Amino acid sequence: MGDTLEFNEIYQEVKGSWNDGRLRFSKQNVVYKSSKTGKVDSIPAGELNMAQWRRVCLGHGIKLGTSTGHIYQYDGFRDTDFEKISEFFKVNYKLDLTEKDMCVKGWNWGTAKFSGPLLSFDVNDSTAFEIPLSNVSQCATGKNEVTLEFHQNDDTEVSLMEVRFYVPPSQADERQDPVEAFAQNVLSKADVIQATGDAVCIFKELQCLTPRGRYDIRIYPTFLHLHGKTFDYKIPYTTVLRLFLLPHKDQRQMFFVISLDPPIKQGQTRYHFLILLFSKEEDINLTLNMSEEDVERRFEGKLSKNMSGSLYEMVSRVMKALVNRKITVPGNFQGHSGAQCITCSYKASSGLLYPLERGFIYVHKPPVHLRFEEISCVNFARGTTTTRSFDFEIETKQGNQYTFSSIEREEYGKLFDFVNAKKLNIKNRGFKEGMKGKIDEYSDSDDDQHDAYLERMKAEGKIREEGNDSDDSDGGSGEYDSNASASDSSDEGDESEDESAKKKKVKKAKVVKEKKERKPRKEKKQKDSGGPKRPMSAYMLWLNSSRERIKSENPGISITEISKKAGEMWRQLGKDEKEEWETKAGEAKRQYDKAKKEYKESGGGSTSSSKKESKKSGGKKDEKKRKSAGGDKDRERGGGNDSFKSKEFIETSEESSSDSDHKSKSKRKKVKAVIDKC
Repeated sequence: MGDTLEFNEIYQEVKGSWNDGRLRFSKQNVVYKSSKTGKVDSIPAGELNMAQWRRVCLGHGIKLGTSTGHIYQYDGFRDTDFEKISEFFKVNYKLDLTEKDMCVKGWNWGTAKFSGPLLSFDVNDSTAFEIPLSNVSQCATGKNEVTLEFHQNDDTEVSLMEVRFYVPPSQADERQDPVEAFAQNVLSKADVIQATGDAVCIFKELQCLTPRGRYDIRIYPTFLHLHGKTFDYKIPYTTVLRLFLLPHKDQRQMFFVISLDPPIKQGQTRYHFLILLFSKEEDINLTLNMSEEDVERRFEGKLSKNMSGSLYEMVSRVMKALVNRKITVPGNFQGHSGAQCITCSYKASSGLLYPLERGFIYVHKPPVHLRFEEISCVNFARGTTTTRSFDFEIETKQGNQYTFSSIEREEYGKLFDFVNAKKLNIKNRGFKEGMKGKIDEYSDSDDDQHDAYLERMKAEGKIREEGNDSDDSDGGSGEYDSNASASDSSDEGDESEDESAKKKKVKKAKVVKEKKERKPRKEKKQKDSGGPKRPMSAYMLWLNSSRERIKSENPGISITEISKKAGEMWRQLGKDEKEEWETKAGEAKRQYDKAKKEYKESGGGSTSSSKKESKKSGGKKDEKKRKSAGGDKDRERGGGNDSFKSKEFIETSEESSSDSDHKSKSKRKKVKAVIDKC
């Protein structure tokens, strides 16, 4: 027998949903990795003290218990796996894999037993069902009833909402109510968040991108409390999957990303990521609400009672110690500009794509995290609008596709080398349309080797430049020469359809541009400089009187920060204080209306209107002059030939004349005869 046993498609029940993954038994530990979240459960071999083999809905399952009180259950084994697993446990773990039968009688009365994090309902010493107490969200008691409510999982089609237990009165111990004893056993292990006691520390007014707003973050020993003006969120540390600390492209800000499973909810919206934005220049002095002995005993040197430094460092350090998870930072990747991220667009929003050592993460709207192990292939595609950019497509093994568009062309080489170094499958590597010869599928992405995609982009750029040059030369006369076009098409018969299509697009764009240039520009409305000045609003009157006070209270504050601070202070003002400034603004408005009325009565503002009228009349006169000049030119061209008229003109004019005019008829006959002879 080997040193390890590995099994694929092993399922773990998480809040009513079956998540598949891979399970490995080794001499040192038992490791299970979820395919959905990538979360890893590692059980040291020395802590195992119980192993049961049971018949379950998905074939057979294993229930493992540890000396620390944790229970792990994995289903999806075959009947034939029992022998080799049992032998492996005896040899390596010195543990017997016992068979345990489940009760299938369907009785609804029995005995409730609390064993660690599980509540088991037994009928005749056989387990009918088990409830993980960590799935309980609320526990309510009645006269002889206990009601358990459960956390909901969005991935399940059908969810169990609640279970009610009838607890008969006990005659043995009258001092303790059996219903309350049952509820206390449930609440001791349930995932019920109760904000009891003081917070370890509080971070005030942190900028949060998702969910959007400013929140006070209160750090408790077992959960995180986000307190905002509209919403409150309580996030247990057990739901935190990963922590990310990412530098912004401007090198002045930092993203701190918390990955959550299950996500936090706001109505029908689900937030799988909590994203905080910090300024690197913002510092803080932090004091934990614990004694130095408690800090040393609980955090083992990871934190100290008094700390100081950048705000983002303090938040990330505290979260790392409490959640007990590593913080992921960008690896060795550097883009064309030297940043550790790439500017791109995902769906309708622009953001930043960070290539990490084991995946990609996109921030911030919507945030996306993709691990290398769940990526099927990647694709470098041509940009839809211009050849100056390209799209980066990622396809997962579940069939989902993520397209990050509008990436600058200069980033292509760096990103391609990164993907190639991580040994990801590149979908469009190899022979391409318009490229001659074969390219080795497994070639490395060195600088001196042929790059199919880069060559294709260069060729397209050259075609576009040639199209622009030809359009400039053709557009000089303002007319399209059909003969020249026909001769060109006959001489260059081997020109591809793509090139001709590109030229047509360029010509079309040029025509649209010329039409825009021919459109008359609208004249700007001229301001009357002599009129009374508009009155200020209540907020602006208050701001002018409070600006110096804000500067003195916040030395070194910038102009933009003054506006932000003033807006916050104005919102916090009471109705009585605001009413004073609104009264002043109303008085200023009345004085303005009065002054404006007197100004108009005295003839103010008429000069500007007269100027406009003169401009209009002048324009009309110029137009008449141009028309009259055009008519004079026509008459000059026709001078000396007034007596001559063409045959068509004579016929049409004579048809509309009066039949009673005998002289005109005879004249028409003579002229006709002359023309016919000619």
